Amino acid sequence: MGGNMVKVPPSAASAPTLPEAGPSASLSRRLSRAELDHTLRDLLADESAPATRLLPEDLYAPYDNDAPTQQASGALVDSLEALAEDVSERALQSATARAALIPCQPANAQDADCYRRVVQGLLPRALRRPVNDAEVATYLPLLDLANDPAQTQANGFDMAVRLLIQALVQDPEFLYRIEAGNAGAVSRSLSDHELATRLSYLLWGTTPDETLLADAGAGRLRSAADRGKVWERMWSDPRAKAQLERFHAMWLGYRAIPHPAPLAAAFARETNALLSRVVFEEPQSYLNLFDFPETYVDATLAEHYGLPRPAQGPSWVQYPEGRAGILSHGSVLSAFGKFSDTSPTQRGIFVRTRLMCQPIPPPPPSVAADQPPVGSQDAVCKQDRYAQHRKDAACAGCHALTDAVGFGLERFDNAGRMRTHDDGLPQCSIAGDGEIAGVGRFNGPQALGELLVSANLIAPCAVEQFLQFALGRPPTAADGALPEQLQRTFSANEFDFASLVKAYVTSDAFAQHTEDQP
Repeated sequence: MGGNMVKVPPSAASAPTLPEAGPSASLSRRLSRAELDHTLRDLLADESAPATRLLPEDLYAPYDNDAPTQQASGALVDSLEALAEDVSERALQSATARAALIPCQPANAQDADCYRRVVQGLLPRALRRPVNDAEVATYLPLLDLANDPAQTQANGFDMAVRLLIQALVQDPEFLYRIEAGNAGAVSRSLSDHELATRLSYLLWGTTPDETLLADAGAGRLRSAADRGKVWERMWSDPRAKAQLERFHAMWLGYRAIPHPAPLAAAFARETNALLSRVVFEEPQSYLNLFDFPETYVDATLAEHYGLPRPAQGPSWVQYPEGRAGILSHGSVLSAFGKFSDTSPTQRGIFVRTRLMCQPIPPPPPSVAADQPPVGSQDAVCKQDRYAQHRKDAACAGCHALTDAVGFGLERFDNAGRMRTHDDGLPQCSIAGDGEIAGVGRFNGPQALGELLVSANLIAPCAVEQFLQFALGRPPTAADGALPEQLQRTFSANEFDFASLVKAYVTSDAFAQHTEDQP
């Protein structure tokens, strides 16, 4: 970044005094790094993912937009200053971006009329709402600052635009999705532009486009019928598909696949292709994700799985017997390993918490769960080693819930390849038998998916996970009958995922801000 860049003083625009998040933080949900990257892409044509490069990593619980985890920090504020400077330096580099930001030809470096038009154009898009003349006037002194002869360099009009961008990128109203409520109110109706923001960040993971802002300005988001029409347009946009992929990658744990880039990319394409086919291209029961008989492979993935190499580029192929559905994908099977190996405990926790929505308590503080086995344990068969967990009174309760489930996936290694014995231990054969107590027995990911579907565990949990992602917090009693209503709608529409999303968008609850009572 340029060392002589003019910095925006607190007096010139809003200073980044960030709200604190807490258990009822839906009033001030901070944009995640991914949401910031997408917003800056759509607002300023910045494709460099600056938030991912420069901001501290988000906490995932399991979603990056969970309000209770979004605590502001000094490190975040410092990083935001670097982000603002980075973004502003590139904002005018392309002719397309420049034309979008500057709708006039400045007569000189101090053209106040043209600069006012720049502020009037960018400010409502950045803040996602209409602005008044007083708010516009707040940013006009930046033009004088950029042309101050006391500065060490000649700045001029372009510098004033960059200072404007710096100020806006650090503005709390840009960084947070603030839904201004009545003091002490538990529930209130959202404004038109708050509705637009909710829609945009739920369905696209980014800021509202001009069409959506126009809909808000015209009052075309207030009724369920109007929001249904808007949803149709937004759901057909490629950004909706990308957002669906983000949701599943976080829910199912494969947002960062721990394998070399070519294999990780092939895993992601496989899973995204299945999601797209079941939800968008050939809309069908969402439950088919868990027993789909085909998968999408390229040469890299076919070789990895031991499947026939596609003759003419990536294509759909039939799975071998015993393998089907998204739980058979290398992306998912890679996600919950440990110490470069599979972990029946972590896989069992995944099934219990992510697919059945059952809470599992953390290990006791005295347990070094983050330390790998050492010494002679390295040569002990995994089945025997894990049996020791269940003999320890402090560990037995949780491991009884998880290990029997995870061992049902052990015939697949931490890269999704089938195997018959523990890695590096040919004397340790793997049966692959698993059990969910009170539900049934299974062997392998296909049988697991079929068991969860037949026991009606997947559908309710999928609704709960989607609602947590949408709300930015787990559903609570404050949400009333909303979860049950969405469950019924999902079932009545033969588990069509699009119908679930539309049902939420058109619900009365979507148009209300609700928070828990203290």
